[in-house]
Amino acid sequence: MKRVIYFIGLLFWLMSNTGMSQSLDDYLLEAAENNPGLKGAYLRFEAAMERVDQSNALQDPTLSFGYFISPVETRLGPQRVKIGLSQMFPWFGTLSAKEEVANAQAEAAYQMFVDQRDDLFLRVKKLYFLLAEINEHIQWQEENLKILETYKALSTTQFSNSKGSMVNVIRVDILMESAMTEIMINREKKQAIEYAFATLLNRQEKAKIVVEPFESQISPVIYDKDSLLLYNPKLKAKEFQISSAESMQRVAKKQGMPKIGLGLDYVFVGDRTDISVPDNGKNVVMPMFTLSLPIYRKKYKSAIKEAELTQMTLVAEKEELVNGLVSSYYMTKNELETAQQRIALFDHQIESTSIAIDLLYSAYENSGQDFEDVLQMQQELLKYKMAKATAIKQYNLASAQLNYLIAHSNITSK
Repeated sequence: MKRVIYFIGLLFWLMSNTGMSQSLDDYLLEAAENNPGLKGAYLRFEAAMERVDQSNALQDPTLSFGYFISPVETRLGPQRVKIGLSQMFPWFGTLSAKEEVANAQAEAAYQMFVDQRDDLFLRVKKLYFLLAEINEHIQWQEENLKILETYKALSTTQFSNSKGSMVNVIRVDILMESAMTEIMINREKKQAIEYAFATLLNRQEKAKIVVEPFESQISPVIYDKDSLLLYNPKLKAKEFQISSAESMQRVAKKQGMPKIGLGLDYVFVGDRTDISVPDNGKNVVMPMFTLSLPIYRKKYKSAIKEAELTQMTLVAEKEELVNGLVSSYYMTKNELETAQQRIALFDHQIESTSIAIDLLYSAYENSGQDFEDVLQMQQELLKYKMAKATAIKQYNLASAQLNYLIAHSNITSK
């Protein structure tokens, strides 16, 4: 049943990210199924669930056996063997308080598992978007290289026709060499990131990583600050830990109360042979009642104080966590809005620069002049295209971080 709950939660998370490409969702599912760290977090939750059944169990009963080496003579006969069975019971409400502690700890373990799952998804998306950015950069560099080859052919022709300088050809060669070097560097960087990506998915063999074009990856963002303090799993885990500490304090108080023991002794009595008496040799049944005396109060007071201090510590940690979450929310929100503005700016600059290049290129074909301006504007266009790819990556990273902070997956599953 617990596994069903997990996979239902995962399904809700994936359905909440319909703005992202299907291939990214596939990678998220693969990571959730195969990542060993996430499996370990889930097993810790299952182990915590097993402690619930342990917490509300009574102590094992005690069975005693005694043999009288020298039989004790009584009116009914000699006592030869005694068998006793007893059971200790904690003070009223102790077991329920212990169960509350275990339940709260299990809930906290589950929330930490949820947070580790969401953090894993965030790491997968970061590498995915980084790969998408590198693909874009390689694509624009290769396109730029093809354009430079065209420019080289044109500048060579112009030089042959005495309309241009050999310097123009050399300038193009320098830019082409630079472009080829950048392509090689990005390809090597891509291989390293693909290896890290495969590691997150726990793939035994390297397989091709398919990344969708960047333009289709600008996903919608939910600005829901209230959810930050309602559904964030780290915060919920801290709340369950506080609840557990409160129950631990009640357990400490209950353990300072007497424990009650109930038992039964059965004594085997032999027959008297020297005289006949009523009930001769009748065995003895003796109900027993015991009560522990918790007179050494120092350890109980210390346990209660420990629980109080634990609560105070957890409350302070929760306050610090809230402050950190709120700060991260506003910083990430600002990063996202900044990325949106840059995308719009680069779109405008790409459009304007493309028009300028067309005009300069036409002028150069006719006059052979201002070739340096053509090259400069072409490199400006490349810079804007690559900067836009980076801005889209930053937008998606901020979007993913924001959804992680407000626990978007938990909102949709409510």
